[in-house]
Amino acid sequence: MTAILASVGWPVLDRIRFGDFGISPHGIGIAVGFLLGSWWVLREGPKRGVSEQHLSTMLFWALIGAVVGSRFFYVVGHFSEFDSFVDMLALWRGGLSLIGGIAGAILFALPLMKRYGYRFLQVMDSAFLGFPFGIAVGRIGDLAIGDHLGKPTGWLLAWTYEGGQLAPPYACVPLEDPALCTATLQGGVHMEVTRESARMFSASGGLLQEGIGVHQTAMYDLISSAILFAVLLWFGRKVRREGVPIMFFAIWYGVMRVVTDFLRVDKRFFGLTGSQWTTGTVALLSVAVLVWWALRPKPAPVAVQPQPESQPEPEAPSTRFVPPPEPGERPTVGEDG
Repeated sequence: MTAILASVGWPVLDRIRFGDFGISPHGIGIAVGFLLGSWWVLREGPKRGVSEQHLSTMLFWALIGAVVGSRFFYVVGHFSEFDSFVDMLALWRGGLSLIGGIAGAILFALPLMKRYGYRFLQVMDSAFLGFPFGIAVGRIGDLAIGDHLGKPTGWLLAWTYEGGQLAPPYACVPLEDPALCTATLQGGVHMEVTRESARMFSASGGLLQEGIGVHQTAMYDLISSAILFAVLLWFGRKVRREGVPIMFFAIWYGVMRVVTDFLRVDKRFFGLTGSQWTTGTVALLSVAVLVWWALRPKPAPVAVQPQPESQPEPEAPSTRFVPPPEPGERPTVGEDG
């Protein structure tokens, strides 16, 4: 009974099958998340002076950049795991970086921001609701396939395996009704996940950690992003200084990713994952900018005094000689009399 009350779980679904054809829920989640996030961008952009037509073009290129960036960042972070350049291009085998996708989307849209004459923060503020909403929706696909599993745990939200084929690098046996899933992770760490427990072993075979389930970091990301979206929806009701909404998102999401990545076994550089370095740096820069702005408030616009209307200058006295009228004649109009 304790294990039931202190865990959550569901059977994973690696493919939605139509005969011999199958679609990954992971890909569906990413696509739907991008589309719904884009809807919020198109809704918020015109409020900030960004043309809907221009936004549509930027979102198209952002989509291409997201695909390129998500794969590129993953390959860079796991370069030693690939045998050839062809393997690096094999998107269908899995291996995408959310942070890389966001970075790629921004980089591909940046030239269009400049071409259309928009400010960087002006356009980025248009996405302050689209980012958390799209991430939350996209994470549903990760949960469906059992991706982004972390270390063993026994806390309230421990995720327990309830059948199905987990996402790579896990392999589950037997195929018909899997009861044991195993994976060899970074540093030779070995994971075993069953319906009853989860255990993590060192490369030498020693038990490092065990629990009734594992940390499901994609679930934490979904919950955090959903709460962040609700907070930003309230926060955005008031007009804020340009750049503040998107920096609010960057700080919250960056801190959350730094925390949750410590619950995973992944490749690290000087003690941190690539995602931790990236999101942590962006979060710190955002904090620094907001502190700088708080210490040096934006100067109030100088009131422009209305200029007095110019008075027509008096005509200079004419020096033209006008002969006097003949006796008995009346002066004509325009003549000096």
